[in-house]
Order: sequence, then structure tokens, then C-alpha cells
Amino acid sequence: MHANHEMVPIAHIRSDFQTKFGIPRQSGLVEELEAAVVFEPPYRDPEALRGIEGFSHLWLIWQFSEAVRADWSPTVRPPRLGGNVRMGVFATRSPFRPNPIGLSCVRLAGVEHDADCGAVLRVRGADLMDGTPIYDIKPYVPYADCHPDASGGFAPAAPARPLRVEFPPELLEKVPPERRQALRGVLECDPRPAYQRDPNRVYGFSFAGQEIRFSVDGGVLTVRAVATGE
Repeated sequence: MHANHEMVPIAHIRSDFQTKFGIPRQSGLVEELEAAVVFEPPYRDPEALRGIEGFSHLWLIWQFSEAVRADWSPTVRPPRLGGNVRMGVFATRSPFRPNPIGLSCVRLAGVEHDADCGAVLRVRGADLMDGTPIYDIKPYVPYADCHPDASGGFAPAAPARPLRVEFPPELLEKVPPERRQALRGVLECDPRPAYQRDPNRVYGFSFAGQEIRFSVDGGVLTVRAVATGE
């Protein structure tokens, strides 16, 4: 019998999402989102990244740090099916798993040097909350990782961005220009929980240090307020 090996984070991500609400349900759905992978001190050796810039995409292996539980269920309710149909946990990407491990494919936007943090990876399209522990990073290898003839089960294709976003100009001006396109993409993907469709309800989530409040009626999402987060 092999001895158990305790996994430790090699890095943490810095993203614009301070809470789970609003995060795209898969990586790559909103490629305009930018994030940074900041390594822990023992792993800041630049030699560990030699050759990484030759790859356009990376796999991040990380922990669902907000979904750690003492027990698990063999079935879950995928948002893709409206949150009302149960599927086997191993047939889904639900965060509620026996081991809360996530897998995301992100685009590598570059490697930057920070005086305090050493080499930092700039990535696009990440679906991770700020501070999420990262256990490993591997290059995406197209000839091995891409299977154009693969079957997608109950998620055969990427979901379309279902909502048209109405963003009043006076509210949009409160959002930093470099964050506007990413925020619009997040809203177009419909960040509401799958089981909530009340047109009179005002939802809110934190994005890049601001509280974004919105409502949805039919296929139109209207931003109601943008305020500095506390």
C-alpha cells in the first residue's frame, strides 16, 4: 500500500471575484477575465517556469476551498440542467465532491516579475475565486488534450450567453475601463443561481472591489447599482 501524500498549495490565484457568486460556471467562458497566479515562497524559483511561455494554455489544478465538506453525496444537481435534475457526482463538475478538487483550462497571457512575489503568471478565462489554493499547473498539450470527436453528455456544447445587458452609462463609468468588457461578459452569462428566476429580485455580487447589483426580466439583465465594496 502506498503512503498517503498530503497536498499543499503551490500558489494562490488573485481574481476579481471575492465570493463565489458571479463566477462563470466553467473556465474559458469569459476569456476577457484576467487573473494572476501568485506562487508560494517555496515555489518562486524562476527555473520552475522555464519553457512555460511556449504554451498558449495551462491546466490549473485547485481546491474548491469554499466547498470542503466532511461527507459527500453520490448525486448532485448540475446548474446546466436547471438545478432540478440529479446526476452522478462523477458525471459532473460539481464542487461538492469526495475530494474538492477543481480543474480549469486557462489562457496564458504572460509571465511577469513582481518585486515581492517573484514570477507571476497572468492568465485569462479563469473561473476561480480570489485566494483559491492551486495545487499544480500543467501545460495544455493540444495533440493529447484536444478531442474534437468527444461526446459532451448532458453538456454537449458551450452555453450561449443568454442575456442582453443594459448598463446605464452613469453606472458603467464607475467601473474601471480595463474591467468593463470582462464584467459585461460575466453578466451576459447569467450569474444567477439556476433555480432563481424572479424578475422582481435584485441580485448582487462583488467584482473587482465593487458591488454590482442587477435584475433580470426575460432575456434582459439591467444593472441597477455599482457601489464600492466594503
